[in-house]
Amino acid sequence: MMIEPSGERRAPITPQLALRVAIFGAVAFGLFAIVFFRLWYLQVLSGDQYLAEANNNRFRELRIAAPRGDIVDRSGTVIVQNKLAIVVQLDPSKLPQEERELAAEWGQAIGRRAAKPKGRRGPPVPIPGIPTSDLRGRYERLGKVIKTSAVSIHRQVVRSLTLVPYSAVRVKTDVPRSVLAYVLERPEQFPGVTVEETYLREYPRGTLAAQMLGTVGEVSPDELKRSRFRGVKQGTIVGKEGLERAYDRYLRGRDGVQRVQVDAFGRPIPTDRLRDTRPVGGQRLRVSLDLDVSRAGQRLLGSTGKPGAFVAMNPENGEIIGMASSPSFDPTLLTKPITQQRYNLRFNENAGSPRVNRAVSGLYPTGSVFKPITALAALQSGAVTAGEPVSDPGCIDIGDRPFCNAGDIANGPVDMRKALSVSSDIYFYRMGQRLFPLPGQVLQSWARRLGVGRRSGIDLSGEQPGLIPDSAWRRRLNALERKCRPTNPGKRPCYVLDYRDYNLGDNVNLAVGQGDLQSNPLQMTIAYAALANGGRVVRPHLGLEIEDEQGRLVQRIKRSTARRVKMDEANRQVIMDGLRSAAQEPGGTSEPVFADWNHDELPVFGKTGTAERQPKADQSWYVAYVQTKDRPLVIAVTVEEGGFGAAAAAPIACRILAEYYEQKSTCAAGDSRTR
Repeated sequence: MMIEPSGERRAPITPQLALRVAIFGAVAFGLFAIVFFRLWYLQVLSGDQYLAEANNNRFRELRIAAPRGDIVDRSGTVIVQNKLAIVVQLDPSKLPQEERELAAEWGQAIGRRAAKPKGRRGPPVPIPGIPTSDLRGRYERLGKVIKTSAVSIHRQVVRSLTLVPYSAVRVKTDVPRSVLAYVLERPEQFPGVTVEETYLREYPRGTLAAQMLGTVGEVSPDELKRSRFRGVKQGTIVGKEGLERAYDRYLRGRDGVQRVQVDAFGRPIPTDRLRDTRPVGGQRLRVSLDLDVSRAGQRLLGSTGKPGAFVAMNPENGEIIGMASSPSFDPTLLTKPITQQRYNLRFNENAGSPRVNRAVSGLYPTGSVFKPITALAALQSGAVTAGEPVSDPGCIDIGDRPFCNAGDIANGPVDMRKALSVSSDIYFYRMGQRLFPLPGQVLQSWARRLGVGRRSGIDLSGEQPGLIPDSAWRRRLNALERKCRPTNPGKRPCYVLDYRDYNLGDNVNLAVGQGDLQSNPLQMTIAYAALANGGRVVRPHLGLEIEDEQGRLVQRIKRSTARRVKMDEANRQVIMDGLRSAAQEPGGTSEPVFADWNHDELPVFGKTGTAERQPKADQSWYVAYVQTKDRPLVIAVTVEEGGFGAAAAAPIACRILAEYYEQKSTCAAGDSRTR
């Protein structure tokens, strides 16, 4: 049987189909050509470049910290220096794989938590326990030597491996040299443990000037974003507070680099030592402080058992000769890691907040040391003349409120000079009353011109502007109160007890340094310096020069030009006469304190102050100017809850001045009971 061929024939390819096949083939050919060209480019044209990058990827750079520059006082005495400290570290390549994997997993969990929106991240991710019993034994042996628990070592290792898996893990800083010898003699008991030396800040003067010197620490992620830290790498030690922060770019130096070879997983590979870059130490900072003056002030403030501060400044150029804040602290405590619990115990409010520099950050009413500012405002505005007698009966009524001298003591008729000498509150209440209706808020304007209620620009961190209460401030406070109360279920005051405008009573209180006024010793020093030097408001500063390691001058620190305030010389002299009488003549509020002082050679112009701070006891103040041709000085002292100015602050100021001028004076406490 034969099969007949089918009569069907295959249809020919249509032109449209042929075109499609041709287009598809062209596209495919083009894609293959692109891939081929790309491979040729990578292997032939760029091969050397990528080979070099691959070789570079085999290396990691580890930072070698540079020693920071020393800080010395005006005579070259060292205040801050460096010391070599022994550091116990763990080589990450000698740790078991289980520990490295645990660190990687924990780091990933931390990253996932951080990527979630705030409020939805949940509880912190705990660090898992030590993965193997063998590793626990290693940590326990090491912990016994360095007096640290195995768990603490494990946590430190995990945190370090998460951040920099190829860098040595620092587990203890500043260990005794006996530890160094013990570990090096028993390498089989401490596999992977290395002991090296590093630099730590050392404070040979103990607690002296601790708040001014400041602290150092690793640069934070937020700081790395700022222009002042441009070029600084993560892990670099930088200044965090005080002079360390203000002059960090000089003190910091330049870190060196150690290169290590790693495998594809980032683990270090033992190899011959590669070429390192040596660190360059920081430069030395010379400051204006006289250590003897600062030491005397800190000792005297500490002897009261109460918080306080003092500032001593050259009124001609703004150099800070002495400064102290009490209580102080040992800055060595912050050179090494510290637990939060221990930090709170040493530095919280119950411990007296010793890190607060009350000289520039304290905010207090000033009491009668503010009266020379009121006097200048009244004289310059024409509200009173220098010789005009004003009756002081001991108490007066202003509006519906009584205003009295301390103890209701009556001084009789007093003019400006005598009012400053005996510190008549009634006289200055009257000045506040007269100044209130004048346009431009005269009293507030003069206070700000003299540097009160504004930042001075001193080269220290943490300076507070303070507060000069006025109409605008009261309106802002009222606006905040209105915004707050509708959301306050109990309708309790948030900022103020009542809505009201700045009134006559506020101005009367401000005239004697009371009410809502907030200032600090530095601002009062600047204001009195302007009165002493004829109207130049100097910018206070501590930094003088940048020097090399041998003490040779590298750069003088540029000083800002003093701001000029126009004041009538006759008016200024009236105020200085009143301050001279207060410190030198019988009846003056601080005359008994300086009774045996050599006023012929070192005339003192001073003012006591006693500020009410309910519910606390009164705050003691004293501000003085010593007039000499070569070594003029303005000093401001305050003691919290110290009582009357003549009883606490004035004797401290007298003794500090005696130290500076090498005077023999008893500096006995005065019995003046004025505010």
